[in-house]
Amino acid sequence: MRITDTSDLWWKTAVVYCLDIETYFDSDGDGIGDFAGLAQRVDYLADLGVTCIWLMPFYPTPDRDDGYDVTDFYGVDQRLGDHGDLVEFLRTARDRGMRVIADLIVNHTSDQHPWFQSAKQSKDSPYRDYYVWRSDPPPPTSKQVVFPDQEDSIWTKEETTGEWYLHRFYKHQPDLNVTNPAVRDHIAKAMGFWLELGVNGFRVDAVPFFLETTGEEPEELPDPHEFLRDLRRFLNRRSGEAILLGEVNLPYKEQTDFFGGSEGDELNVMFDFMAMQNMYLALARQDARPLAETLAKRPAINPDNQWATFVRNHDELTLDKLSEEERQEVFAAFGPEERMQLYGRGLKRRLPPMLGGDPRHVKMVYSLLFSLPGTPVLYYGEEIGMGEDLEAEGRMAVRTPMQWTDDANAGFSTAPPGKLVSPLVDGGCGPQFVNAAQAKRDPDSLWSFMATLIRRYRECPELGWGRFELLRQPASSVLAHRCTWETASLVLVHNLSPEPATVTIDLATEDEPEDKFVGSVLLDLLGDENVELADGGRCELPLGGYGYRWLRVLHAEDRRLP
Repeated sequence: MRITDTSDLWWKTAVVYCLDIETYFDSDGDGIGDFAGLAQRVDYLADLGVTCIWLMPFYPTPDRDDGYDVTDFYGVDQRLGDHGDLVEFLRTARDRGMRVIADLIVNHTSDQHPWFQSAKQSKDSPYRDYYVWRSDPPPPTSKQVVFPDQEDSIWTKEETTGEWYLHRFYKHQPDLNVTNPAVRDHIAKAMGFWLELGVNGFRVDAVPFFLETTGEEPEELPDPHEFLRDLRRFLNRRSGEAILLGEVNLPYKEQTDFFGGSEGDELNVMFDFMAMQNMYLALARQDARPLAETLAKRPAINPDNQWATFVRNHDELTLDKLSEEERQEVFAAFGPEERMQLYGRGLKRRLPPMLGGDPRHVKMVYSLLFSLPGTPVLYYGEEIGMGEDLEAEGRMAVRTPMQWTDDANAGFSTAPPGKLVSPLVDGGCGPQFVNAAQAKRDPDSLWSFMATLIRRYRECPELGWGRFELLRQPASSVLAHRCTWETASLVLVHNLSPEPATVTIDLATEDEPEDKFVGSVLLDLLGDENVELADGGRCELPLGGYGYRWLRVLHAEDRRLP
């Protein structure tokens, strides 16, 4: 395979940046971010090196769930602008070489959606079967709710008709009935609409719930995954380069079903929740083995598919796949106060305050993120080290206005502070200490480091395409791995402990015997300390506390530019 072939599957080496339009930049002074403001910040993202922007929901909404309660799958919320503003942003992003994907919220609608408003009025409504109903009282389902602090059942009685409707999330978000062909047609039509306007794919929300057929006859949709395959086929007919990035928080064995198994014909990319959760366990223990063991268990996937890796996302930092004992270890290390925890399963914090603001520790974690095989996904503000607002309710703690400057309102808006869409973070992570303007001018800032990581990641297709292998070495605090693609190979080493460590690694394999390494060197990609390899492919690597190294194996006959 040639390096030029990698552009066909752009998502395998993309750098994805997730943002919430209403908290990013306000262009008109009403206290709410908008598309016109986002367009003004496209060059900022291009300078950082972002290649794909992921937009959180921008559809019309009563805004009871931060935009995830949608009333029109074809609209733009008027607070954020209109379709013209969206298209101007899309064109500007495309001109700067960035693709854009949008949240696809099709598991449920708002209860204010015209479909549900009609459906709840009569059993004879043409939209009645767009939702899932039952006439008999439901059994207890408190253990099935997604938000246990808000709901005690996944069924709510609608008094007009006396029947119960299904909602896996909030009661004001009734689930759509995907066994109904009309619903499936509407979903595809909405996807086609946004593709025509210029988006390059979709992040699909809550995929396992989206394919749920609870309350319906199985014969109506005997294999829900066939619907996902239909959406993928439709997507690729309309746009050969468009993707589906799925939120599937399941164990690996179940997760591969949503790729489409060995065929890889369902989701293109999926978030690796298992690696993320075990990364935090490893960080809490200062022991790389939980992460190493998890990565070693990653199942083989179709070469066209990809894992998406991340440190933080827009929801709670879920730890639900860890055991109760393991979860408590992470809580004790990074969220010991009850107000820092959420739903008993996750954290409502961002990374810098979790790590006590230690820049060595923070940089090591992001170096680790970009070194893992897969596609890295950043959440807005991570590049400058933003913190969280622990006074905010639930997941809103990490959905605070972007901190652009140390001016009033962090340069986010000219509105009076009381009119901002949400309060600013204060304290050591507040805008007077953490903001984009200062960070861009500081060569030692997290922003500058992140820009370097992004550049190096983009120069290393081994990380998106290569074969992953763990390297044996004696230090339990160190993750050492290798990514190899064709004749190119990277050695990546990270120390999860504040104590220095020295590791000895051996690169010789059956494919690359000892004599292959005569005259070879490990080229330092994040510094200027190259490492000479012994003839047998062995070397000793000293690491400082929270130290990390990115090293390219450079053989004597290689023609790649050092």
